[in-house]
Amino acid sequence: MTLSLYFASSSKVWSSPEWVYGIEECGYDGWEISADGNYRLDNPKAFAAVTEIIETTGLSVSVHAPFTDLNIGSLNDPIYRESIRQMQLCVTKAADITDVVTIHPGYVSPHGRLVPDKVWNLHKEALREIGATGIDCGVRVCLENMPNIPDFLCMQADEHYGMIEGADGIYATIDLGHANTTGQVGAYLKRIGTATHLHIHDNHGRSDEHLALGAGTIDWDDAGARISAAYHGICVVEGRNLDEAAVSKEIFRRCFR
Repeated sequence: MTLSLYFASSSKVWSSPEWVYGIEECGYDGWEISADGNYRLDNPKAFAAVTEIIETTGLSVSVHAPFTDLNIGSLNDPIYRESIRQMQLCVTKAADITDVVTIHPGYVSPHGRLVPDKVWNLHKEALREIGATGIDCGVRVCLENMPNIPDFLCMQADEHYGMIEGADGIYATIDLGHANTTGQVGAYLKRIGTATHLHIHDNHGRSDEHLALGAGTIDWDDAGARISAAYHGICVVEGRNLDEAAVSKEIFRRCFR
């Protein structure tokens, strides 16, 4: 399986769907749906619009589950249960259009800092429940590493993979842009052959800027060569707009072989 290039933009979740046609015009193979805002798959009108795009383009799709106000590491049980429910619902709906869904990990609340083991165990159990839904639906649910934002889980490769371990149906989405903000690019490139899904974008190593490839500090010549040698699947450029998507595509074509 060769590398496939998809585009996603979480900044477009409140935009009308016409912009998505530009992804195909830009030469991408697919669209990763940020299933939030106007693109929630549990909204029948939104799902119909997504389906129409799929049927009227040659784009393949993957899905990024909603994460707004959700926390699968919450100690507040109603929020915890609702966060799991919404992710399970997204996986179920996504099964009609794709076989891969990325989810965000949770984060640690102020009171959660007092009982980190409890948060870890709750988070593991949430993943087991979401992973079981994925197995039932034939969807690979992929947990993503987080950028340098205080209190998020899975900012470090060892913790990320430790969280996945033992959670049947849960796989890894590696986000190299996020890894650059935590000094973890090298650690993740060593594990790249174990990834099921890949997000790529650039930044200057301090915040999650989602710049075009080549506009930040990631060495894409090195990363592209190492990814191409060990990873075979979807590479999702997570960008801000279609002009930058075109720039990223050219860097990708040069650095990923």
